Amino acid sequence: MKHVIGISLGSSQQDFSFTTTFLGVRMRVQRIGTDGSKTRAAKLLREWDKKADAIGLGVVKDKYKVGTTRLIEKESAELVALVRKAPCSIGARLADIYQEWAVRHAQIHLGNYFNNQRVLFFSGLTHYKLAVTLSEWTENLQFADALQQLAVPKMLTSLDGLQLYASGAHYVTDWTPPEVIASGPVKEWTRFVLRKALQKATVVVAPVHELDDFGLEELAGKTIITTTVNAQRFEAFRDKGVHLIIDGAPELEGHVLDPALMDAMIVAATEKQPADLLEDDYLEIINGLGIEPRLLYPNGFKRINRFAFVIHPLSQEYFKKVKPIEMLSQVSPPVMMNSLEKIMAYAPPFVYSRVTGVKSPTGVEAEGWLISVGGTPREIMAHSPEFTYKRLLDAAAMAKRLGAQIMGLGAFTKVVGDAGLTVAKRAPLPITTGNSYSASGALWAAHDAMLRMRLLPPPKGKGRVPFKAMVVGATGAIGSVCARLLARAAQDVYLVSPETAKLLALKESILKESPGVNLFLSARADKDIAEMDMIVTATSGAGKKVLDIMKVKPGCVITDVARPLDLPPEEVAKRPDVLVIESGEIEMPGDVHMKNIGLPKGVAYACLAETIVLALEGRFENFTVGRAIEWEKVREIYKLGLKHGMKLAAISGVNGPFSDEDIAQVRERALAERARRLPQGTAKGSGKPAAAGKVAAPRQRRAAASPGSAAPAAPKSRRPTSRPKAP
Repeated sequence: MKHVIGISLGSSQQDFSFTTTFLGVRMRVQRIGTDGSKTRAAKLLREWDKKADAIGLGVVKDKYKVGTTRLIEKESAELVALVRKAPCSIGARLADIYQEWAVRHAQIHLGNYFNNQRVLFFSGLTHYKLAVTLSEWTENLQFADALQQLAVPKMLTSLDGLQLYASGAHYVTDWTPPEVIASGPVKEWTRFVLRKALQKATVVVAPVHELDDFGLEELAGKTIITTTVNAQRFEAFRDKGVHLIIDGAPELEGHVLDPALMDAMIVAATEKQPADLLEDDYLEIINGLGIEPRLLYPNGFKRINRFAFVIHPLSQEYFKKVKPIEMLSQVSPPVMMNSLEKIMAYAPPFVYSRVTGVKSPTGVEAEGWLISVGGTPREIMAHSPEFTYKRLLDAAAMAKRLGAQIMGLGAFTKVVGDAGLTVAKRAPLPITTGNSYSASGALWAAHDAMLRMRLLPPPKGKGRVPFKAMVVGATGAIGSVCARLLARAAQDVYLVSPETAKLLALKESILKESPGVNLFLSARADKDIAEMDMIVTATSGAGKKVLDIMKVKPGCVITDVARPLDLPPEEVAKRPDVLVIESGEIEMPGDVHMKNIGLPKGVAYACLAETIVLALEGRFENFTVGRAIEWEKVREIYKLGLKHGMKLAAISGVNGPFSDEDIAQVRERALAERARRLPQGTAKGSGKPAAAGKVAAPRQRRAAASPGSAAPAAPKSRRPTSRPKAP
C-alpha cells in the first residue's frame, strides 16, 4: 500500500485520512495542516520525505506566469526544495485545469452567468489564467495585489495593469520591509479598503482560508470562486449569506481534496514525476474518474441578474421635484424654466433609483438601476440624434461600471434616430428598446378592457371577433406590431399613417400573414373613427393632436401607447363614455422597491418590464432594436413574462388605475349615450349590443392566450387606492 501525504499551510482542524483504491492502486491518503506555519511545514516535509510515496504541498504556488513575465515565490520554492527523495507536487497545473473548468462549467450550466459581473481577485498574480478566462465575459475585473503586497490603497482594474504591475512588483517587494506592511495601522487600512472592494463586488476569487476573517457584511450575496470547501467551511459560508460557491477542487471518499494532494495521488498511482505528467494524462484521468466541477448553494439556489434602464423627464414638471430647484420653480417665470429645460438636456446621466426585490417564480432575482438623462422630449427632438446617442452611450458606460448585464431604453430615448440600432452597435452591453413587450402589453390591456366593458357580442367559434379596430401610427415600430396582432383577432382593421408607401407595404405584409382579415388604409384617423370599437394610438407626435375624441363611438376602448400621450387629460375628460387607457402596464413579481416613476408600487411600464424579463431569463442580447419589430419576439417576450410571473397590472388611464366600478360607470354612460343617439322610432334595445347589463365584469383570472394567436388574456386586476404623481 502506498502512502500519500498532503502538507498544507491551511488549518489543522481540516485534517483527515482515508484508505482507497485510486487508479487501480491501493493507497492511504493523509492531510496535515500547519495553521500557516512555514517552519512546521518545513519540518514535516523533511520527515515525510523519507516515508511517503508522494507529497502534495498545498496552499502555495512557487512560480507564476503573468503575460510574458515569470515570477518565483522564493519562500514557496524553498519549501519545495526541501523534498529530495519523494515526488513532491504543488498541484498548480491541476488547480488551473479544475478552476478554469469549474468557471466554464458555471457559465454554460447557468447560462451567461459571468456576463459583466464585478469580479474581485485577492491576487491576480496567482490566478492570472483564471482572470484571462473571466475576461472573455466581463471587463469589470479588480485585483488587490498592490493593496495586499504593498499596502497601496488602489485596485488594479485591468489585465494590462496587472501585467505592468507584475513586471515591476518584485523590485518593490525586495526593498519594502514586510513588517511595515504587516504593522497595525497599515494592516487595518488595507483591510478596510479590501472590505469596501468586497462589498461592491459580485464575484470573489480567493483562497478559501483568506475569506475566514470576512463576514455577512462583505460576503452576503456573493459568488465565491475558490478551492477545497469542506463541510465546515460550507456551513460558515451559509451563515455569511454566500449565494454560490464554485469549487475548483474534486471530492473523493467524502473528502474535498486540495489539487496538490490530488496531484500527489496521481503521481503515486502512475509512478511518474510531476513534471512528466502530460495534459493528455490529466484528461484521461479526469474523464475516467467522472468528476465534475462543484457548484454549491449554501442557502439554496439563488441567482441575481442585473439590468439598467434609461429614463428621462417627460416635462418641466419633473424638474420641480428636484430639491434644489423645487423652491426656485415656485417663484421663477416660465422663461427661466425654459432655460433650465435647455440646460438639463446637457447634464450627464445619473442614477435616479436602485431597483430591488424582483423575484421570478423560477427562483431567479433581478436588481438594477434607473439611469436618467436630462432631456425632455422637446429637447431630445430639437437636437440631432448624435446628441442623444452620446448621452445614451454615457449611460451605458455607467451601467457597465455598475455591473448591469443589459440596458433598456425608455420613452423618447428609443425613438431618436434609428430607434436603438446605433446605440446597440456602440454600447458596451446589450440594448433593448422594450417595444416588443410594449406592443404585447398594449393589446393585452386593450383585450382585458374590452372584456370588462362587455359591449361586444361573444365570438362564434375560433374565428375572428366581429369588431372594428384602428391603429393610429400603424407604420411605427409598436404600431406595426399592434396591427399585425390585431389582424389575427379582429374582423376589420383600419391602418392610419401619413406615410403612404409604408402603409401600402404594411398591408401587403399583413395579408400574407393573415389572409382573411379586412384591411382599410387611411392617412388620417378622423375619416373612419366614429365606427371603431377599439383604437390603438402609437404615434411619435410629441403631444400633437392625432385624433378628435369627440368623434369616437361611445364605449370605444382607446389604448394610448405614445409617450408623451396622444390624448392629454383635458381631452379624455370630454368623453366619460369612452375608456382611454395608457397601454399595458406590468405588475412585477416579488416585493419590488424603487423610486416613484408615476405608477403604483411594483408596477412598471412594459418597456422597463421587457428589460427585467430578459435579465431574469439571462438573455443578455440585443433583443428589440430598430423600427422593424418582429412579432415572433412579441409573442416570445409575452411567454417569457408569464414564465417569470409578470402580470397585467390595473388598467390605468390619465388619472390613475381603473377599478371595476370605474369601468362599469364608463360602460353605463356608453350605453346611455348610444341609446340617446338612436333614431326616433327605433325599437328600444335594438341598438343595444349583446350582454348589456349593470353588473361589473367578474374579476376572476381568465385563461392566458398568446399575443401571437389572439389578444392575450387578462389576469386579475388591482385596485390601488391612490396613484403617485409622475416624476
